[in-house]
Amino acid sequence: MARTRRPRRPRLTIGLLVLASITIITLDYRGDAHGAISSLKSAASDAFSPVQRGVDAVTHPIGSFLAGAVHGGQLEEENAKLRAEVGTLQQQQLSGPATANALRSIDALNHLPWTAGIPTVTAQVIALNPSNFAATIELDVGRRSGVAVGMPVTGGAGLVGQVIATSASACTVQLITDAASAVGVRFGPSSAALAQVDGTGAGKALTVAYIDPGTVLHKGEVLTTSGLSDAAFPPLIPVARITRYSSTPSSTEESVTAAPVADLEQLDYVDVMQWPPPG
Repeated sequence: MARTRRPRRPRLTIGLLVLASITIITLDYRGDAHGAISSLKSAASDAFSPVQRGVDAVTHPIGSFLAGAVHGGQLEEENAKLRAEVGTLQQQQLSGPATANALRSIDALNHLPWTAGIPTVTAQVIALNPSNFAATIELDVGRRSGVAVGMPVTGGAGLVGQVIATSASACTVQLITDAASAVGVRFGPSSAALAQVDGTGAGKALTVAYIDPGTVLHKGEVLTTSGLSDAAFPPLIPVARITRYSSTPSSTEESVTAAPVADLEQLDYVDVMQWPPPG
């Protein structure tokens, strides 16, 4: 069987192109026949470009992979730095309003009219402990700061509650919404009428007891601490606003509900008033 002779044309063509390239380089280096050489350069480039593109298609991914392997650690380090910078900027953006709010809260505490002449300890709320009936918060001050059981606690707008337990560096405050809380208050045109604000549980409306049927009341009227002799709270601290009232002919007292003046769900900083506990 006769052997098929393989065509030698591609091999011959490549050989001639290589020879032409060498000749062009030699002549160009020597500065001879500049115009003709430019044309030959262009023709050689056109002839070799398909081969070059094929080689590049194979070798380029390998080169990119090797470059990534060499510089991968550096890129990861730079990415980590960028992530850290973005995190810092986000913290600054978030902490700006929070810091401003905290400063406003503390400044408001420094201008409370009912604390005049009474030493106070500014404290930060570190925990909220609401349940169906109990409503307490934890503060970051305790006996070392002069805080004692029975001391009143106020917020920016009014009464928050009363200290019921202390440790060396913290204390527990019973909020006025706690079911065991009872605060003596006064109201009316001359603040001569007396009543009692009782808590019914976290998030629930306060009830106001001991108001005679037919007493003139106003929705939104503010009830303040009574400040009677041996009272647990100093006088004239805002406690609650009346939200609803009604009575029937057979009622022995007016049915009244109220809402705390202080925003007990958004407490951040408060004042512990060093008011001597009764007894």
